[in-house]
Amino acid sequence: MRPQAESKANRPCGEGLSIVIPAYNEEEGVGQVIDQILAAMKQVDLPHEIIVVDDGSQDRTAEIVADKPVKLLRHGTNRGYGAALKTGIAASAYQHVAIVDADGTYEPADLVKLVQSMAGSDMVVGARTGKGARIPLLRRPAKWFLTRLANYLTETKIPDLNSGFRIFDKEVAERFFPILPSSFSFTTTLTMAMLTSGYSVAFVPTHYGKRKGKSKIRPVRDTVNFLSLVLRTALYFAPLKIFLRLSVFLIGLSLFKMIVIDILLIQNMTDSTLLLLLAGIQVGMLGLLADLIDKRSPPMGGKR
Repeated sequence: MRPQAESKANRPCGEGLSIVIPAYNEEEGVGQVIDQILAAMKQVDLPHEIIVVDDGSQDRTAEIVADKPVKLLRHGTNRGYGAALKTGIAASAYQHVAIVDADGTYEPADLVKLVQSMAGSDMVVGARTGKGARIPLLRRPAKWFLTRLANYLTETKIPDLNSGFRIFDKEVAERFFPILPSSFSFTTTLTMAMLTSGYSVAFVPTHYGKRKGKSKIRPVRDTVNFLSLVLRTALYFAPLKIFLRLSVFLIGLSLFKMIVIDILLIQNMTDSTLLLLLAGIQVGMLGLLADLIDKRSPPMGGKR
């Protein structure tokens, strides 16, 4: 069995909060988002800092941020959403880190709700299920499918798999840095990794509105990447859930073909039936082997 790590679930945000804002060509929204966060944090008695990571912007993003009472970090080139978050998290001074987008889609006032919900959890996610949430129509089918798949793999009902508005324990997140991508899939992977590793994740309904500026999302390419990452993360943390289902399907298909077609119709065992049966057995054995390796390996996230 893997060793258990000390959970941070009983630690509220009493030590302070670092708020990381990744920004790439967000001159239309970043200034207002910073001002709204500053106003929201006045409602809670909590030491805090705001870190804006300019990810190689080519507009006035850095210029606007430089006039605000925040810490500005800059990438020389555009390295990706996840890379910007890693830079901000690594530079943060407090035990708990909040992330929020710079495009104005999230309501910074909801940050107070996340702070209040952090006690008892290793991560609190602002789920875009509240009144006024506007998920683009083109992204809804893919989001629905990926969420259902993630629900099965994590054995958890996930209201919002890839929300970019959340608070988490910095130390826990850094343990997963080796598998967290530099792309938009950072939040998806972090959610999957923490849930499959046994950490406490809470979901709080938040508002989600129309963004300011041009979206960086590429629906088809990013959806494929999301699916790939969900499966890859599942294979890393819960391989038996993938291999066992596939094994049962292949063996069941071979038995159905053997009884209905080979025996009843042509009265002869075909090579394809035997291949299906052998494939199902091999996939099942591979799943058991992967699960055994997974259970005997040191836990990357430190808890399971």
